Amino acid sequence: VVQPGYPAHRRIVEAFGTEVLLENGDINRKVLGDLIFNQPDRRHLLNTITHPEIRKEMMKETFKYFLRGYRYVILDIPLLFETKKLLKYMKHTVVVYCDRDTQLARLMHRNSLSREDAEARIEAQLPLKDKVRMARHVLDNSGEWSVTKRQVVLLHAELERSLEYLPL
Repeated sequence: VVQPGYPAHRRIVEAFGTEVLLENGDINRKVLGDLIFNQPDRRHLLNTITHPEIRKEMMKETFKYFLRGYRYVILDIPLLFETKKLLKYMKHTVVVYCDRDTQLARLMHRNSLSREDAEARIEAQLPLKDKVRMARHVLDNSGEWSVTKRQVVLLHAELERSLEYLPL
């Protein structure tokens, strides 16, 4: 929804200036992230621009999959519990968690962030321990990928069983 030509893109540029753009016109996520994660009021402004567009797109895509006969759709919604806007549409919620040190190290590595920048991003969200309490299902992603993958396979089987009794 933030690609050039979309309403959110135009509104982001209006709100944050052309310095958040790459040469090709795409949003420079690193620059924008640096602007918003240390300034809650600017993060809120960005969220008010993007979240309604993201929700519309998610609902549209979900509906398309159901029309194609899919029994369920998995949505990756980082701020699901913070905003609570989409919770009423979720039959199952899954939180994938790890301990804070692992979360910090992975974020720093994945996004090439300093410790301070990574901590600012983590602090901008509800703590994982709170999300764990709110979720219907929890996957522990602290260890090896094979362990996490096994949990995903077991959860998939559980969800499939729960869908067997639902009318289409």
